[in-house]
Amino acid sequence: MVNPKNESSYQHLGTGLSFPLQTNVQGGLKLSAEAQKVKESIWLILRTDLGERVYRPDFGCRLSELAFAPLNNDTLLKIRLYVLEALQTWEPRIEVDEVRADPDTAGRVNIVVNYHLKSCPDPYSFVYPFYLVSKVENNEL
Repeated sequence: MVNPKNESSYQHLGTGLSFPLQTNVQGGLKLSAEAQKVKESIWLILRTDLGERVYRPDFGCRLSELAFAPLNNDTLLKIRLYVLEALQTWEPRIEVDEVRADPDTAGRVNIVVNYHLKSCPDPYSFVYPFYLVSKVENNEL
C-alpha cells in the first residue's frame, strides 16, 4: 500500500521561507512546506494589490478596489468574484470549491475560501478578514 503522505506526492507543493518571515527555535529563518505553504500563498495573493509588484504588476487580487464600497449584495458578489479570479490565476496547486463573503461586524467581511489540493481530496478552509470602510462611517468617527 502506498502512503498518501509520502514525500514524492507532496513535493510539488514546495518548501520555502514562511510568510510572514519568522525565526525558528534555533534562531534561523522558519521554513514552511506542503499545505502550509499553499495557505501562506493564498494569504499573499489576497493581500497584494494589483500593480503593487514592480516586475509583476498583474499579480494579486482586486480587493483593494472595494475598500470604500458599501456593504451590500453587489459588493459581496464582487468580493467573491475577485477572490476566485485571483486564486484561479495565481495558485495552480489548488481547486477552489467555494468562496463565501460573510458580513461580520461593522464593515468587516469574512472571506471564506474552501479548497482542496489538486493532489489530494482532503478539504481545507481559509478565512481572510476584509474591511470595508464607507464614507458615512468615516464622518461619524
